[in-house]
Amino acid sequence: MRSQKGWGKIILMDSDPHHEIALYIENAQEMLEVSRLNLNNDFYASAVNRAYYAIFYAANALLVTKQLSQSKHSGVINGFRQHFVKTGLIAPEYSDLYGRIMGNRHTSDYELESSINKEIARADLADAENFVTEITRWLKKDGWIK
Repeated sequence: MRSQKGWGKIILMDSDPHHEIALYIENAQEMLEVSRLNLNNDFYASAVNRAYYAIFYAANALLVTKQLSQSKHSGVINGFRQHFVKTGLIAPEYSDLYGRIMGNRHTSDYELESSINKEIARADLADAENFVTEITRWLKKDGWIK
């Protein structure tokens, strides 16, 4: 399998779901690290953006387990909620934090006078870390990753 990775872009050349899931989780971990770097260097809006993308990639990893693929942000969160939260596989609190951080990411990316500050960025990063940890735990429990 050949894949290319960079700033969260994953281009897959075949369809091994275990490998695809591993790549999504690897990208989620990378986004958490970049978010930490941005937070530590006072780039709060960028920290929130990267924290959001960590969640986005982890949610995509889950969707692969159901043979689902979404390219739009709204499709990923809706698929996550429909197939994992509403079915009781993932606790509703993760849906709430996904939605909140998605909203903060929209603010940080599109509002020139962003209200994103250090406290918001720190909280979003901590919640994104919890989200990725929970998704990784679930994927390991179900045998999708080691």
